[in-house]
Amino acid sequence: MTATDSLSVWMRVRREADWHCAPALQRDPSGRDGFRSWCEGPVRLRDPLRAERLLAAHTLAREDAARRTPLNFALLAGWQREVLGATEAPFRASDAYAKAGRERYGLTPRTRADFDSCLRETTDPDVPPAARAARAYLDVAFFHPFTDGNARAALLTLVHVLAREDIVLPEVGPLQTTRYADDPAGAADLAALIGVLSRRRP
Repeated sequence: MTATDSLSVWMRVRREADWHCAPALQRDPSGRDGFRSWCEGPVRLRDPLRAERLLAAHTLAREDAARRTPLNFALLAGWQREVLGATEAPFRASDAYAKAGRERYGLTPRTRADFDSCLRETTDPDVPPAARAARAYLDVAFFHPFTDGNARAALLTLVHVLAREDIVLPEVGPLQTTRYADDPAGAADLAALIGVLSRRRP
C-alpha cells in the first residue's frame, strides 16, 4: 500500500495552523551568530569540509537577505550547490521519503510552483517573523525539494528569513529535532522555540 502523501498533509496543517500566536523576537546586541558557532563547533568536529560548505552557503543566504532577494527555489538551489559542493542542485524528479520511509512527499506537475508560492509568503507582514521562519523551515522539510541535504537547506532558509528582519539567533542547535508533517502543535512549538532562542543569551 502506498504511504500517505505527507506533503499534502503538511499543506492542510499549514493552512490550519494559528501562525499569529508566534512570540515576538528580540535582537541579540552581542551579535553572536548561532549558525556560525554551530558550524565552527560540532559540524567542524565531525566533518571540516561539510562545515566549510555550510559556512559558504550561510554567507550567500545572509547576503541575499541583505539585498532582499526574493526567496524561491532557484535561490535555495544556489545555496545548495555550496552545501553539496555540486554544480547542480535540481528539484527532485520523483516522490521523496524520510524517517525510514514513514513519510512520503509526493511529486505532481504543480509541486515546484506550489513550493515557490509558499516561499513567497515569507515576506507576509501580517504573519509574525518567528512564524514565517518556522513555516519556511517546515516547507523545505516537507516539500523536500532536493535529493540530499534538505535539513541543511531548511536551516539556511530559516536563517535567511530571520536575517531579513535583522534577527540572528545566538543558538541554532535546539532547532534540529525531528519534525512531522501531521503535527500542528509541533509547528507552533517550532515558532515558539525560535522566540525562546532569540532571547537566549550565552
